[in-house]
Amino acid sequence: MSEAPQTLLDRVAIGLSGLCLLHCMAGFVLLTLFALTGDWLDHRIHIVGLVLAMPLAAVALWRGWRRHHRGDIGVLGALGLVVMAVSLVVEHGALAEMLVSMAGVGLLALAHWRNLKALQPG
Repeated sequence: MSEAPQTLLDRVAIGLSGLCLLHCMAGFVLLTLFALTGDWLDHRIHIVGLVLAMPLAAVALWRGWRRHHRGDIGVLGALGLVVMAVSLVVEHGALAEMLVSMAGVGLLALAHWRNLKALQPG
C-alpha cells in the first residue's frame, strides 16, 4: 500500500473531525442564543457522523497498524468512537452532549494524527 492513500485517509478523517467539532460548538451556541435550529443541528446527524466515522477510522487505523504495529493508536481511536457513541444517549442540546461529542471526536482525531506521525519515516 503506498503512503499517499494511507495518509489521505487519516487527513480526511482529521478534517471530518474538525467539521464535527465546528458542528458541536456552533450547535451549542445557536441552541443557547436562539433556541431554534435548522436540520443540520438535528440529533440524527450524530448517528450519521458515527456511521461514517466507524469504517473510515477502522480502515485508516488498521492500515496504519499493519505498517507501524502501534496498538495504542487503535485503542485510542476505538475509545474515541465509544465516547462518540455515548453522546447519542445524552440529552440533545445539553452542554454535556457537546462536551462528550467533542471529547470523542478529539480522541479520534488524536488517534489519526498519531497514526500519521507513526507512519512518517524516521
